Amino acid sequence: MSTPERRLTAADFDQDLLDLYDYYAHGRISKREFLDRAGKWAVGGLTAAAILGTLAPNYALAQQVAEDDDDIVGEDITYASPDGTGEITAYLVRPAETDPERPPAAILVVHENRGLNPYIRDVVRRLAKAGFVAMGPDGLSSLGGYPGTDDEGRTMQRSLDQEALLNDFFAGFEHLAALEGTNGKVGATGFCYGGGVVNRLAAAYPEMAAGVPFYGSMPAEIVPSIEAPLMFQLAALDQRINAMWPDFQKALEENDKRYEAHIYPGVNHGFHNDTTPRYDEAAARLAEERMVAWFRTYLA
Repeated sequence: MSTPERRLTAADFDQDLLDLYDYYAHGRISKREFLDRAGKWAVGGLTAAAILGTLAPNYALAQQVAEDDDDIVGEDITYASPDGTGEITAYLVRPAETDPERPPAAILVVHENRGLNPYIRDVVRRLAKAGFVAMGPDGLSSLGGYPGTDDEGRTMQRSLDQEALLNDFFAGFEHLAALEGTNGKVGATGFCYGGGVVNRLAAAYPEMAAGVPFYGSMPAEIVPSIEAPLMFQLAALDQRINAMWPDFQKALEENDKRYEAHIYPGVNHGFHNDTTPRYDEAAARLAEERMVAWFRTYLA
């Protein structure tokens, strides 16, 4: 009987290489630049292209909750985004059984900078299994939707008008706020690009009930407009995003905002994404438990 191949983790890579991949994944350097600079780690017959392949998402791993799980009912829907890119496709998942006297709250799930990939769809199902109506819009809808690879998705998302793209998620929030069968309260969570969107949603919609942004951009100037209680999930090794935190936290304190911040030691940007070596199971599970508890507190 063959032994299952060991899953790679961040500990298998030099931190400088992980930081280099982060720059590539967020469009700060090109694929060619990554391959050129990653060559220093290409030893023993290992190529820079192979290194990139080991760091890239493996979506065969992206299923903690199956699509046919008996506790949930999911469907792909569309909603209008008149100030955005047009008609948006989204993945909407509900608990299979709810108490009509206590309808569930709704949560918007905002993807990273590459479209509605299998990992984010699984996050939507996890939140539905936890008892919420959850919806993940695909910001690439106007271009045909998530193309099946993150490299293509990243290029497609970068080509969009960014204000229109943001409005697509704003329209998703409004769609959930008007959705029948919920208690009328809407929260939001998002990852990377999506974490930044959650912060902007909180500033744009004072009625937003709660938010949990994961390692997203944090412009301090939006803080005075935020009313929702926010839980920030940050990675201690994520220098790029964490550089924004001191000013943002100062603004939160000066404006007397309700928030919690958790900075997980020894983990990288993207630690919640269970399809890449940057995934940290312990930190991801704790962050998810905290997220669900936060939503149960403020969306009940």
